[in-house]
Amino acid sequence: MIIVGSVRPGRVGLPIAQWVREQAEQSGAFEVDFVDLAELALPFMDEPNHPRLRQYTQPHTFAWSARVDAADAFLFVTPEYNYSYSPALKNALDYLNQEWWQKAAGFVSYGGVSSGTRGVAALLPVLAALGLVRVSANVELPFGGLQVHDGVFQPGEKESAILTKELSELAALADGLRGLR
Repeated sequence: MIIVGSVRPGRVGLPIAQWVREQAEQSGAFEVDFVDLAELALPFMDEPNHPRLRQYTQPHTFAWSARVDAADAFLFVTPEYNYSYSPALKNALDYLNQEWWQKAAGFVSYGGVSSGTRGVAALLPVLAALGLVRVSANVELPFGGLQVHDGVFQPGEKESAILTKELSELAALADGLRGLR
């Protein structure tokens, strides 16, 4: 599952995520479920019970749960907002609990000079609490918006090479973790 972590109008995350999707599909290792949080439009947490209980009441939560449950690995395409991650991504993560458990996760982050790394660093404790297991290779894009031309992300050789490595690690880790769930 590729998750576009920003819902901001005019976001550069969407063209970056579309590049990631193309590369993941071309690798042949994945059936990609592409989740644009702007389209998913989860309301701010509206479930009365703790997510670990899986006693959902809302149709959107049942649908989100089924999608996440079906995925073996996640690539979060995420911006950095004020040294952290987007509230839409936090909300999407917090809706569920067991559905994330012992699944592979990677990041494609973007931001200013820091490339979104502080946002990823802030996400790590959340992912650990949910039981997600991180791959080591992560794409980090400083000023990623400068590589978007006419709505299409134009990667450099470095980004392409790192994404190829990350996808390989993600596939291997997903296979290894599958037997533990």
